[in-house]
Amino acid sequence: MNNLLNYEPPNDHFLNRVILITGANRGIGRSLAKALLHYGATVVLHGRDLKALNSVVNESCYDKKNYSLEILDLKSTDKRLYENFTNQILKKYGKLDGVVHNAGILGERKTIENYNADIWNNVLQVNLNSVFMLTKELLPLLHHSSDPSMIFTTSGVGNCGRAKWGAYSVSKFGVEGLAQTLADELKNTTIRVNYIDPGATRTDMRKKAYPDEDPNKLPSPDEILSLYLYLLGPDSTGITGHRMKV
Repeated sequence: MNNLLNYEPPNDHFLNRVILITGANRGIGRSLAKALLHYGATVVLHGRDLKALNSVVNESCYDKKNYSLEILDLKSTDKRLYENFTNQILKKYGKLDGVVHNAGILGERKTIENYNADIWNNVLQVNLNSVFMLTKELLPLLHHSSDPSMIFTTSGVGNCGRAKWGAYSVSKFGVEGLAQTLADELKNTTIRVNYIDPGATRTDMRKKAYPDEDPNKLPSPDEILSLYLYLLGPDSTGITGHRMKV
């Protein structure tokens, strides 16, 4: 594992690979999108805010043919929006070689007894239900690839519940179950499915969860990308069904 955390792909390692990242406008998703563009991938950046997505690619000079910006509100339960989102990718690229389910929201840090029901439903929708809905629509595009990879994002509270983590913890338990089920269902295909716990990282979500913590003591998103890059590229072909921690 230590070798993987120091993994660095060669230039153009992701040439001709089309990779979708949800929540690409900030945090880990933002850093990963920029890294994949640097290594030659065609990147589909997902978010809710077009201006924020534009800022990701405007920070460096990338050819517009190497990326697209796709808007989808993951709070929506409208199946047609997920179908339309997928159809846009299909029309532009005809396939997907990688998907990183990165988008997520924290919700409240309160006990179950005091948890707001509307916030609970929003967290479960964004962090789990939308992941199922999007995965279901995207799988045919992954089948069009010769070496596809799907990464789900979990957490330290995704397999061990802790007080006051409420809907976020429950949603990550669900994500791990979804990833395990999908990996088993697809074990005789070329699609590999893995899930990553990025650990404590200097992100807005982490700051919201731990407001008294010194963020300068945490690694930045740019410093934890090696495992993502390894699992998305051809060097990890055949590796599936694993929970990995940065």
